[in-house]
Amino acid sequence: MLLCSSVSDRITNKVSAILNDSLYGYDIDDTMVRLGLMNLIMHGVDTPHIDYKDTLSKGFVESNKYNIIMANPPFTGSIDKGDISELLRLGTTKTELLFVENIYNLLKIGGTAGVIVPQGVLFGSGNAFVEARKILVEKCELKAVIAMPSGVFKPYAGVSTTILVFTKGGETENVLFYDMQSDGYSLDDKRTKQEGNGDLQDIVSQFKKRDPKKKSDRKAKFFFVPKEDIVKENYDLSMSKYKEDVFEEVVYEKPAAILAKLKTMEKEIGLELSELEKMLGWEK
Repeated sequence: MLLCSSVSDRITNKVSAILNDSLYGYDIDDTMVRLGLMNLIMHGVDTPHIDYKDTLSKGFVESNKYNIIMANPPFTGSIDKGDISELLRLGTTKTELLFVENIYNLLKIGGTAGVIVPQGVLFGSGNAFVEARKILVEKCELKAVIAMPSGVFKPYAGVSTTILVFTKGGETENVLFYDMQSDGYSLDDKRTKQEGNGDLQDIVSQFKKRDPKKKSDRKAKFFFVPKEDIVKENYDLSMSKYKEDVFEEVVYEKPAAILAKLKTMEKEIGLELSELEKMLGWEK
């Protein structure tokens, strides 16, 4: 309560009114709902709008409502076909795809979302996978695809994930692809803090100053891919599809030279074994 009071004291009535009418959240886990409510109250939001709801079900009918959506939906799962909201028309029961469509539906025109998805969403060949990606490319301005290494969500999940940033109703032209190597923590179950901050600050910096018209190097950590290339690849959004590999030429010795070295080593080993046998009295 002391923390709540101290934070609230620093918030003006105008800011308090904006916060109380701006932040909404949904979850199907009672514990997460309670944590969300408590967190907002402790930070000066007196009437938080965090509700227990299944946003994929028929009972959820909201659409075209939010300016900004940030989401980390379940990486895998399915829902009974009969329970799926009539607003969702991808024709799949896979929740990772339905959440992408649902978030698109919930955005206002001009609204922007940042969504974490499992990498399978980026390259799955099934009809629902392709249609979900077409929504992002054809009905939105897909701004960024930020590939994260497996381990960033350990110990809870070890799958590789990606952040998608898109604006509803915009026009996709060139998409920023960023190959994140580190978030500043080890990628094992311990998630130990590493020196520095990983790539997070650079990702924010490169996103803010991105210039899609500037020619980029596809061998680099980040680069731009034009929409037409993505369409040609059946809307595949996996970074490996567009990144150019860097090959280093390795010069090996000729076989004759390697064989000569092996023969020399064989002689040296033989001599050393003979000396060892003498020391042990095993010499015949």
